[in-house]
Amino acid sequence: MCEYFVKADPIQYEQRTRTVRIRNVLTSLRLENMVWDILAEMAEEEGCTTNALISNFHDEILAHRGEVPNFASFLRVTSMRYLRRCVINMEREQTNTLAVANVTNLPGRAQSLESAPKPVAAVGR
Repeated sequence: MCEYFVKADPIQYEQRTRTVRIRNVLTSLRLENMVWDILAEMAEEEGCTTNALISNFHDEILAHRGEVPNFASFLRVTSMRYLRRCVINMEREQTNTLAVANVTNLPGRAQSLESAPKPVAAVGR
């Protein structure tokens, strides 16, 4: 298992500093390249820029907690939580797909709805 992690491209964990405008103040953030990439993916999913996403995160955590003690760590954890949520959603989709496949492959289910016998209308006595 360790071999997988040890062989990671060093560029992924190399840090890069970017300047982001938060509340009209230019702020420098130093994060690993992989974290920047994940934040960019999240921003694309939200339909905004990475800088806008980061600014929104800052405003939301400030409103929720009243302070932002270690914003860079928050962004790292947020990117990990995003990836975990992606994995969980993919697992749910696979489980649902397998469940549907198992139901449609049950014996006697191969008959299509068009060829199934039609119910006979009950006639009053």
